Amino acid sequence: LEESGKTTGLYTSPHMIDFTERISTPSGPFTDAVYGKACDVIVPLVDSIIPGTIPGNVDPSWFELVTLFSFVTFREAGVDWGVIETGLGGRLDATNVIVPEASVITQIELEHTEYLGDTLEKIAGEKAGIIKPGVPVFVAEQQTSVRNVFSRVADERASPIFSMEDAIASLESSVSQDGLSVSISFNDLPGGARFNRPIGTRLRFVNRIQARNAALAAYTVKRILPDIDESTIERGLARAWLPGRFEIVRDDTIVILDGAHTVRSMALTIETMKAAFPGECHLLFACAADKDVEAMAAMFPGVFSRVTVTRPGERKTSDISHEARAFREAFAGDDSTAVVIDGDYRNAITLAYDKARSAKVPLLVTGSFYLVAEVKMRLFRPESGQGN
Repeated sequence: LEESGKTTGLYTSPHMIDFTERISTPSGPFTDAVYGKACDVIVPLVDSIIPGTIPGNVDPSWFELVTLFSFVTFREAGVDWGVIETGLGGRLDATNVIVPEASVITQIELEHTEYLGDTLEKIAGEKAGIIKPGVPVFVAEQQTSVRNVFSRVADERASPIFSMEDAIASLESSVSQDGLSVSISFNDLPGGARFNRPIGTRLRFVNRIQARNAALAAYTVKRILPDIDESTIERGLARAWLPGRFEIVRDDTIVILDGAHTVRSMALTIETMKAAFPGECHLLFACAADKDVEAMAAMFPGVFSRVTVTRPGERKTSDISHEARAFREAFAGDDSTAVVIDGDYRNAITLAYDKARSAKVPLLVTGSFYLVAEVKMRLFRPESGQGN
């Protein structure tokens, strides 16, 4: 969108270092004056709320206030387009007060089950809450049962639905330490714009799942803005970046920062790690208490020569004893890997980095965006918007 000349605002989460990462442009933060004007609008209104007058007697949540702040910031900045990422689900999410030009749903995973449900179909039902009457919805490849949920809701709401299973003719990707080369061909579908040629570009992202996300983004924008040409889409995709998504930092040793925290995303991260760094590697891992640590721990034997397990920091509830049991069971009988359990994440970060640097091997930091943020703050001088 920005590459095509549209002023664009992004509302995403989480942030790694600076709060403005959540509410920004594709090129970086808005000016302090824009954020200040938004605060001047919101703070008096929030301060004027009389206790007990909100239905249910529930104060606005932090995420609700931040969502409101993003909308007002976009208005003060005069953006042409806003790209809004939901928080937890969709149906009851604070962001769902908007009526968008398009709804976009990426691949569904078992995550936040305590809020969204304990099956993929239940989670899909919550995610489908962002499908609005008459508004087109663009859906990544899904399991058949999940796809059926989205098709049913779209039909009930007379929303045109575009599934990537039908849209993508071919998709090829090649992983390297410098990025992900992608080539995407789309099928012609009735009732909309068409691509005149395949999309080919190099993403700053490295993880293979980003190839499919790029296809979903390209198809969505071409459908709602058919005058955007292929070259513009390629340049925009080549610029796109978010911190903590297989972010490669080259310091005294190579450190890969990846916020994967579900079984599926972890599998993709390990696959990418093997492709980009096929030699010896070390691992620094931590996760929140509600994650499937047993399933993730079982993926690491045979991949890493040294594993350090810790907590993700102070801001997220974790269970280091649970993590320790899972990793000890996963590596039982594996004498080739050193497994270190250290509940002091500050010490664990320093130790893991020093060991990787001494061994001259890459260090993968994963399991939690909170751990990634702690590593960035403690080991590297944060530079907003800097990728590989």
